[in-house]
Amino acid sequence: MQPGPAGVSTTRGWKEAELRRNQLGGQIGTDPNFTPTSHTGHPRRPFAISPGGRALRLTEEERAIIDGRRGAVLQKTIRTIVDFGEFFGAARLIPLSGAPHHAVSWGSSGNEPLIRLYRALVRAGLRTYAPFTSNPKPTDAVRLPLDPSQQQSLDRIYDRTDELEVLNLALGLRGPEDWSCACYEPEMGNTPEYGDHLAWSESSAIAYVNSVIGARSNRNPPGIDMLCNILGRAPYFGLMTDRGRQATRRVEIATSRLPHPQILGSAIGLWVPEEVPYITGLERFIPRIDPKSSGYFKDLGAAISGNGGSALFHIEGVTPEARHWGRDLLCADHDTRVIDDDELERVHTGYPNLWKHRHGTPKRVFVGCPHLTVEQMTDWGRRIVEAVDKAGTSAIGMPTYLFGSAHVRRAFETRHPKLADRLRELGVSIPTNCPMMWCSTPLEDAELVATNASKTRVYSTARFFLDDVLIELIVTGELPETAR
Repeated sequence: MQPGPAGVSTTRGWKEAELRRNQLGGQIGTDPNFTPTSHTGHPRRPFAISPGGRALRLTEEERAIIDGRRGAVLQKTIRTIVDFGEFFGAARLIPLSGAPHHAVSWGSSGNEPLIRLYRALVRAGLRTYAPFTSNPKPTDAVRLPLDPSQQQSLDRIYDRTDELEVLNLALGLRGPEDWSCACYEPEMGNTPEYGDHLAWSESSAIAYVNSVIGARSNRNPPGIDMLCNILGRAPYFGLMTDRGRQATRRVEIATSRLPHPQILGSAIGLWVPEEVPYITGLERFIPRIDPKSSGYFKDLGAAISGNGGSALFHIEGVTPEARHWGRDLLCADHDTRVIDDDELERVHTGYPNLWKHRHGTPKRVFVGCPHLTVEQMTDWGRRIVEAVDKAGTSAIGMPTYLFGSAHVRRAFETRHPKLADRLRELGVSIPTNCPMMWCSTPLEDAELVATNASKTRVYSTARFFLDDVLIELIVTGELPETAR
């Protein structure tokens, strides 16, 4: 760390060797905080269940459930949730009031324990307290097709996908198209409200609803989210509480222009593995939350949580709790760090190249992790069409995919039919699956993929490029010399 003025500090970036240390043999991309975070949104501390019996207080209704008076399966459900809550020091359970969302979207033999759990819940006739959405599936055979041998292999890997969908529908999935990591987008119909208590496990979605909407959720493990939403209650600790939402770090943005959300999120996430940052200076560029800026904050939160474990950020004068409480959200002994243009450049140039053929030409361009909003899909569509028209070509030079939910894709096509038709003519596809999960599939993890998403970069071997570089790659099929 390099000291700055008046006790303020800036980061130096990081070395590729340091990133590779925590890669589990190169299988998880460049996640530098995989080991030191608990991935719950709650800073790692020594926890222990009380030896004197249960410390978590239960209501009369909850005691009836834990005593088995509402059935054996619901009894196991609440016992699991109580044990999980006591491990993190929760004093009670709190009723859930927002839209449920679940992360388990891949049906494979490796997911058999959770599938068995879902089967037991279905057999007991249980459903979530409200209809839920789920993370996107790992593949989209229609809009992101593979050759027959690859597809057959993927079908063997994800051999439980159909069963998982049937189970989800029985447990309360809203419908067969309700798969998206950006489940809070208005087109999805599953947006929580300020103050709602949730039990989610999708890291980027939690960062968004905690920060931009002001709902409350910890980063729950997959499976715990389903059990909490079956019970309609979650342990009250961490980001569910007022104290847990206080900021322990202040990030001062001193850039000359609006920072790229993915790179800024990387810089913040590396410094605050599981703390809550209070961001100042960003309001100079984005003073409010609206349909256009929501995409920026979505990508910022995904990069913060993907490069660390933080599940909440406050932006001075912009996000709801920061508008209400201001700097009272900051702990008295908080640390401060400045992020300027030089720091962002250090972060960006520090991204390692994990392509199997380091200087090769990519085979695909992936945009939309998390899933794109309608505004982002429209903006990317217009940029691609304008660049192709300027180049005087009739098709794109590189297979290009704009990822979004079926609902967002339909809204985009309805609002901008001519643009949607033109993109189809050029060869641009809009898949509904998860690009990061697709890149992490054993058969596809060696393919050279170019992306502008930090989360895809962190959890796979895909390589990050700035938007202008991707546009040139899409049009010409070649990387510009400066980006090789």
